[in-house]
Amino acid sequence: MTDLYQSQRAMRQMRRQAMQRGVVAILDVGSSKIACLVLRFDGTGRLSEDNSIGSLAGQSGFRVIGAATTRSRGVQFGEITAMQETERAIRTAVQAAQKMAEVRVDHVIACFSGANPRSYGLDALVDLEGQVVTENEIARVLAACEVPEYGAGREVLHAQPVNFALDNRSGLSDPRGQMGQTLAVDMHMLTVDASTVQNLVRCIQRCDLELAGIASSAYASGFSALVEDEQELGAACIDMGGGSTSISVFMKKHMIYADAVRMGGDHITSDISMGLGVPTANAERIKTFHGGVHATGADDREMIDIHADTGDWEHDRRTVSRAELIGIMRPRVEEILEEVRARLDAAGFDSLPSQQIVLTGGSSQIMGLDGLASRILGQQVRLGRPLRVHGLPQSATGPGFASAVGLSLFAAHPQDEWWDFEMPVDRNASGTLRRAVKWFRDNW
Repeated sequence: MTDLYQSQRAMRQMRRQAMQRGVVAILDVGSSKIACLVLRFDGTGRLSEDNSIGSLAGQSGFRVIGAATTRSRGVQFGEITAMQETERAIRTAVQAAQKMAEVRVDHVIACFSGANPRSYGLDALVDLEGQVVTENEIARVLAACEVPEYGAGREVLHAQPVNFALDNRSGLSDPRGQMGQTLAVDMHMLTVDASTVQNLVRCIQRCDLELAGIASSAYASGFSALVEDEQELGAACIDMGGGSTSISVFMKKHMIYADAVRMGGDHITSDISMGLGVPTANAERIKTFHGGVHATGADDREMIDIHADTGDWEHDRRTVSRAELIGIMRPRVEEILEEVRARLDAAGFDSLPSQQIVLTGGSSQIMGLDGLASRILGQQVRLGRPLRVHGLPQSATGPGFASAVGLSLFAAHPQDEWWDFEMPVDRNASGTLRRAVKWFRDNW
């Protein structure tokens, strides 16, 4: 825990240096694409005092000056499987974004999906004896949280205080400057497979780049796809990527739960490829232009040219009905959504005052998906696009860029993490864990 705590602190320091220099790159390492945005800050290195997310789009303090994507290589389920291929893809994306920005970038902030995320709810209480709450008291109450035994080979990716209570007043986002007798905190901690993080860090270092921050793409997507009311009242963001589907639950502007399903758009493409006997590239094209999950009578009559190139004329000139294509796609989409439903149930999502679910990510664009999702997940489902930020090119405004845009907002306005405070040495190393959403029930 201590090593990671120190490395997270070092990354935070590096982020501040990058902000002062005025340029930082955002890197979203996904299974189907690697996206890079180059951000220019206003040069002050100063963060806005108003940390509310809704105000960011207009006054984020940065503008996008470069953007590029490349097809991902060597990444499966959001995790690196072939280091050299991923390194080449990252270099390609970063160099193209730098060229557009006409500036060299040394620091990157990266996000990734996968890595078997697990959420924990932690809490603690300390006596104040009537004194004013300062950074020290915040550090003391965070250090008093009993950290569960989360297992060997795991690392803490996020550890955020999501709720403070001063005496009997709960729901405080920042108690500093106030007085009271007791200070309590609820903290959300997210752990991931250490090897996944280490591989990503190594890969970025091999590209001669300095890592100035790392985040879960589930967290980043929620940052940009959920509007302010949804983040405040409780909502889930489902980011349907190529290799995995990320889930994050936000409440009172903080992520209080995250998970991932190891299935995404690539699995749907693979089903089409096998079902129709066509190469993956053809299957992807057919899915993009003709795919859907809701068949009507007209789909029996709408015929799709396969356009394969095996050399077998009969095989290559086949047509299939759109209804047949939907018949191949729908079971897999249902399977992904059923898995998402199970994860939300386990998180206690039904206890939040708002049941809003927002679908984003490249695979959320499948025709009819929102209707099917509202049947499987609950009534209030909408499709989400990322917030508009200054300078973002039109090509990067779609749902597939939710995590890259969210990571830009995270770079400009990071939320407090455990490692932002000077911790007392005697931290507890083990203890009990609570369901990640349970603090809400107790404290709302």
